[in-house]
Amino acid sequence: MATVGTLLVVWWLAALAGGPASYDAFLDVFTYASGKLNALGYVFGIGLTLAFFQHMASGIRHFVLDAGAGYELKSNRIWAQSTLVASVALTAAYWAYLLVGK
Repeated sequence: MATVGTLLVVWWLAALAGGPASYDAFLDVFTYASGKLNALGYVFGIGLTLAFFQHMASGIRHFVLDAGAGYELKSNRIWAQSTLVASVALTAAYWAYLLVGK
């Protein structure tokens, strides 16, 4: 998440510094401004969003583990599976809001 996010921010800053032509090329990859759908921007956006929500759900799981709960095998497995389900559900809800909710 940090590596890809950092590379995208550096690319964005370089495109900004490069002038209008390079910034338009960047926007063509990551927006719908040119009238055509570019899947690369959505793949990066959805992937970063999924990584963020997975990281957040795992952090909550580890917070509960630090409190001393959830060390039994069955509950630990349920928590681990629920982080995956929650991250996919939150990513789907977030992108549905972005694409349909506006």
